[in-house]
Amino acid sequence: MKKLLLATVALVSLPVAAQESDPATNVSAERLRSDVEKLVSFGTRHTLSEQDSDTRGIGAARRWGEAQFRQISARCGDCLEIVTPERIVEGRRIPQPTRLVNVVAIQRGTARPDEVVIVQGHIDSRATDVADFTSDAPGANDDASGTALVIEAARALSGNSYPGTIVYALLSGEEQGLYGGQLLADHAEEQGWTVKAVLNNDVVGNSCGSDGFCDAEHVRVFSEGPRADLTDAVGAAQRRDGGENDSPSRNLSRWLDDLADEAEGGLDVRQIWRTDRMGRGGDQIPFLEKGYPAIRFSVAVEDYDHQHQDLRVENGVTYGDTVDEMDFPYLAKVTQLNVRALDRLARTAMPPAATAEAAVQTYTDLKWTPVEGATGYTIWQRRPDQPYWEEQPVIANVSATSARLEGVRGDDWIFGISSRSPDGVLSPAASAVPGGAFAPIGSDAAE
Repeated sequence: MKKLLLATVALVSLPVAAQESDPATNVSAERLRSDVEKLVSFGTRHTLSEQDSDTRGIGAARRWGEAQFRQISARCGDCLEIVTPERIVEGRRIPQPTRLVNVVAIQRGTARPDEVVIVQGHIDSRATDVADFTSDAPGANDDASGTALVIEAARALSGNSYPGTIVYALLSGEEQGLYGGQLLADHAEEQGWTVKAVLNNDVVGNSCGSDGFCDAEHVRVFSEGPRADLTDAVGAAQRRDGGENDSPSRNLSRWLDDLADEAEGGLDVRQIWRTDRMGRGGDQIPFLEKGYPAIRFSVAVEDYDHQHQDLRVENGVTYGDTVDEMDFPYLAKVTQLNVRALDRLARTAMPPAATAEAAVQTYTDLKWTPVEGATGYTIWQRRPDQPYWEEQPVIANVSATSARLEGVRGDDWIFGISSRSPDGVLSPAASAVPGGAFAPIGSDAAE
């Protein structure tokens, strides 16, 4: 094993504070079922459906979601700020100008309120024909499951305070072309938010597929490879120095995989290294296009007979996205993983922007930007042909913002840097490669 000699760094040993309680224990499968059943009761939640009815359509569902956030906020002393960004949209799947509204609850951070982590699901549903806004489209799994998860996460976490901000979002217009995701991504940019992570939850409530294959032990996490906001210059630098497998979203996925391993009886993360399912998309994509780290949670096994289908029985097969096809203990586990991730991400600082200099030399110089709220930094490494960071860090805690690794030839390694919070929580690693920073390419934070 190679020998690491340090110069220019100081090691600091900080105890990891014991977590007072696991907020994921507050998650209730019964509440999740109740919320999904309520959403299904609106008949259809198609984006072009009724907006003024109190009992049917997207408007009624949206107002119910807002009321849930307001009830949660009332129980925590008005700790949530409720906003409803909206715009008029029209497009290929929206033939006439239509009012599009998101429902967003903001739990402001106490120290860094503009540093946000977003958890989201889409509230709209659809039948077989994407333009059919009158037929019943219960949308139990797609995506009342994600909507209920977001609301339950707010219940579980709103009683706590965090240095960073948590944003809980119910999005409209996903089935018509990711319109709600685009609206929230634009809103985040307009507000000047520093987006640490976006957790998009879409189809997260079943464990068996239409072929009878079941998997209640895993959840898939999708992450992009090359960044959606990659410029020609950064792309050229990646081809030369590496970084194709080290986008912020991919490192967020690696971090979630490690986090899931900490909980006994929880779900194992199956990392899917593509932006979304083949030929399909989700509301994480508009955030990726702006350069924000974003991943998608989806079930291990999709049931295509009960997704995007009219309610019917055909050749002895029952079709339709109904509550009876869901697995609520499974949905509770996905929700718990989201809650644990939000809790950690809201407590820790941003990952630093890092660089590695090792050309034509027998040592590697690592440098990174100081991060507000970080009390130290941890250095990770892996060989370029390996998918995951090594289990043990190169250096567990560095108080400086640079390190020289003597005898380490940088050609043979990829390096990453995590921020460490005062209570010892580590952020995801930001890779020391072109485009590795958790910030849009070209922004000051990416330099």
